[in-house]
Amino acid sequence: MEYPLTGVPDTGDTAWILASSALVLLMTPGLAFFYGGMVRSKNVLNMIMMSVSAMGLVGVLWSLYGYSVAFGDNTFGLIGDPTQFFGLRGLIGGNAEAATDTAAATNIPLAGTIPAIVFVGFQLMFAIITLALISGAVADRMKFGSWLLFSGLWVTIVYFPVAHWVFDFDVEDAAGNVVHHGGWIANKLAAIDFAGGTAVHINAGAAGLALVLVLGKRKGWPKTPFRPHNLPFVMLGAGLLWFGWFGFNAGSALTSGGLAGSTFVVTAIATGAAMLAWLLVERLRDGHATSLGAASGIVAGLVAITPSCSSVNVLGALLIGVVAGALCALAVGLKFKFGFDDSLDVVGVHLVGGIVGTVLIGFVAAPETGAGVAGLFYGGGFDQLWRQVVGALVVLAFSFVVTLIIAYIVKFTIGLRTSEEAESVGLDESEHAETAYDFAALGSTARSAVKEA
Repeated sequence: MEYPLTGVPDTGDTAWILASSALVLLMTPGLAFFYGGMVRSKNVLNMIMMSVSAMGLVGVLWSLYGYSVAFGDNTFGLIGDPTQFFGLRGLIGGNAEAATDTAAATNIPLAGTIPAIVFVGFQLMFAIITLALISGAVADRMKFGSWLLFSGLWVTIVYFPVAHWVFDFDVEDAAGNVVHHGGWIANKLAAIDFAGGTAVHINAGAAGLALVLVLGKRKGWPKTPFRPHNLPFVMLGAGLLWFGWFGFNAGSALTSGGLAGSTFVVTAIATGAAMLAWLLVERLRDGHATSLGAASGIVAGLVAITPSCSSVNVLGALLIGVVAGALCALAVGLKFKFGFDDSLDVVGVHLVGGIVGTVLIGFVAAPETGAGVAGLFYGGGFDQLWRQVVGALVVLAFSFVVTLIIAYIVKFTIGLRTSEEAESVGLDESEHAETAYDFAALGSTARSAVKEA
């Protein structure tokens, strides 16, 4: 039997995944506001553009070969067949056998109970947000053209193969015959990553670390304070991310049933716990809890519960949230200790939070949950724990090393970094010939407006 299998999709499941896809796409503008508010006013448009450009660039590459590399038949044990669904061949217009008055079309390519083309769109949104996450590490100093070139190379060489390893499961026909062979982390290692702790967050965090090591520090860092210019933007972005994340996690059930409901609830619980833990650390360490800390804690909790939302109960979600919130609040200071300028804490939140959420599955996975796996605390021993550790370390190492290579290729061809003058002026003006805010008062001259500002 050929792959993908065909049949009649479940309309309820299809509607939920279409809605989830839209929710996940909304996360990228949410991230743009979250990151945009954290930079200085002269760089906010550039920061937003780095996220928005990912929506266009990844969409094109995904439709041409990205989906095929990620979800085509396993080739060389590492990637999907890039020619199998090139240009989404066989998926667009897959219901060409039109329904009649007496019978529904039955030749629609399926991914589980939904049309395969809906799954294509859902996974596209994951690819977009993963790339956009990296941009926060390099804020204020990377040329926009270099970002686009890096982005195209990175998603092709790093994200698409890792997505294949983590998200592409073997498929059997009704007779139990394997008609599609997927990635090794999902099927051979059997590490649990329900919605992207490794493929999205560890992957992006490791890439961000590698990229900033090649790019170098911002002018004046760490002595110059780089304060967020618009904290309401940050809070708005965090709220949009939390809202969209329900599509990210609950949508990954690929059904509208009980599993989606469970992942939805534990996502909310862990995120709330992480926010409170981050604020507590701030209060004990600095004497006050901040809105920036609340927003960062929200993201840390969302990151950590992403891989584990199908495998933990309420107690597990609370533990993951508290640990992630506290550790990420402490980890964001590591850049000052080790001297790497991770502008908006991609390493401290996404890499550390992704590792926390992925590894803790080995401890708190509860057998009554959708994953049906028992962690160490539930009598399962170390079996799942070592699988989680290996999965996390392999993705971290692969992403870090390959991103270093890509970054050096871009650096020694078109260059990575803006000039010192452009950095001082601001990337909004030097890269885009725009400014986010017009400070000129109505009816005043430009010179008087500068004095007023």
